[in-house]
Amino acid sequence: MAKIALLFAMIFMPAVVFASAPDVITPLAPVSKELKKQLLGTPVYLQIFKEERTLELYGKIGNEFRLLDSYRICNFSGGLGPKRVQGDFKSPEGFYSVGLSQLKPNSRFYRAINTGFPNEYDRQQGYQGNYLMIHGNCVSVGCYAMTDAYMDEIYHYVEAALRNGQQRVEVSIYPFRMTDSNMQRHRYSTYINFWKQLQPGYAHFVQTKQPPVVAVSDGKYVLSRPMMNGPESNNSALALTQTK
Repeated sequence: MAKIALLFAMIFMPAVVFASAPDVITPLAPVSKELKKQLLGTPVYLQIFKEERTLELYGKIGNEFRLLDSYRICNFSGGLGPKRVQGDFKSPEGFYSVGLSQLKPNSRFYRAINTGFPNEYDRQQGYQGNYLMIHGNCVSVGCYAMTDAYMDEIYHYVEAALRNGQQRVEVSIYPFRMTDSNMQRHRYSTYINFWKQLQPGYAHFVQTKQPPVVAVSDGKYVLSRPMMNGPESNNSALALTQTK
């Protein structure tokens, strides 16, 4: 029994280890412009921070994802907190996954990337909404709107990664940088219990430079062990499938 208990402790340890995110004092510096150009087609990962109005594009270099560039979000709507109801004009928060079919090169908002809302977590909560995008044109009624120039570059890297073999591009959307001090600052928010589910994913990436592998269990996000074989092992794909 002791050996079985130890095995279970090792399996679920990541959800405990990464439940806290110390403050990052020095902002990450992006790679050089020359290296960034050379990385077109490498696996990529997106992080969005509402409060900071920032979208970060990461590219895989060796075994780590490095910051390629940081973009100012031109517009989003509804303030902090997850999207719950169709027509509430809220921009979503959580862990999303993008495939080629979700790219919209001829969107009426210039170019668009469908985030995949609602995901498995959203569906289990009964949240509703459609066509929650990252797009251009700087206008938002629930989407993350960028300038056309920024959107063109983000779209270009996501499309190149997917066409070059990355099966899914993961998109982590946070209300703010989920450091311990920011969590403390927002501790009285009605969304704090939801945000506590997101923080381990943020902390995992800070510590490992790998996108978090997330599952949905009993209506909650949980940090899972990454898959170690098959094509997904090369891009640390986000598994948003319900655990049994």
